[in-house]
Amino acid sequence: MTAETTAGPRLTDREDIAKRLLRGSAKASFDPLVEIDWDAPVDPGMWAIRPERISLYGTYLWDRLSDAERKELSRLEVASVATIGIWFETILMQMLVRHAYHNDPTTNHVQYAYTEIADECRHTVMFAKMVQKLGWEAHRLDPVTYHLGRVFKAIAHGPLIFAGALFVEEVLDQLQREAVPDEQILPLVRSVARIHVVEEARHMRYAREEFQRDWVTRGPLNRAYSRIVLGLVTYYSATRLINPKVYAQVGLDPKEAYEVARKNPHWIGTKTWAARKVVGTLGTAGAITGLGRYFWRKAGLLG
Repeated sequence: MTAETTAGPRLTDREDIAKRLLRGSAKASFDPLVEIDWDAPVDPGMWAIRPERISLYGTYLWDRLSDAERKELSRLEVASVATIGIWFETILMQMLVRHAYHNDPTTNHVQYAYTEIADECRHTVMFAKMVQKLGWEAHRLDPVTYHLGRVFKAIAHGPLIFAGALFVEEVLDQLQREAVPDEQILPLVRSVARIHVVEEARHMRYAREEFQRDWVTRGPLNRAYSRIVLGLVTYYSATRLINPKVYAQVGLDPKEAYEVARKNPHWIGTKTWAARKVVGTLGTAGAITGLGRYFWRKAGLLG
């Protein structure tokens, strides 16, 4: 057996970890429609994310913006990221249903998959309501990304399902964990982040172990194919986090601002920082190599 197939943390028994996750879900699950005060006004004088995490931070376009425009851009960028979260969580729910369809529903493992689907349903509603409150609209993704999402959810197998889920969940988790204790951040955003962080911790444990468990069973050709598809998924997810239309809403040329953000070392550093844990997990397993690694780097996820 190669080092590639043995790398990674020791796995917990599949049924045992699912039982623990089900118990955790019973103790700490939330209804965002009840837990969050959706009628509270959004204070335009507060940030929706730390300013240094905004895509234009440190650029000449940032210098052109007033304080009010910068804070508006922070709200729009958080809303844009949330729409990507909705897009991918909708894909994930479909993949989890398909995963459960092929397995025994009496097992803890499959019952936790159904539990996660229920969590993700609530999360998409929560994100959608936050997007509205932050003054943004859920624009459809560009046709290439939109249709690639449809293809991915149809063809993804075990390692791709859980590696893709782990990537999106880890990136969002890092940004939200930073926001939760920060009193300069809008209470609405912190409340959404708090709920998501608690529930996604279970989802990430589930995805991490399922990826590791399935990855070592795959042959060289399957793993090579998976690396390329995963690279494409991460590239299109990471490069669509900020919809260029947010720049137009604060008075900037969207094409110019998109190019400035794409090359901005501060924004590249934020993406690298947010992806560092999932890069460590998947990189240790040998899932970020070859052509797939090219897409990770091109998306600004490897520094």
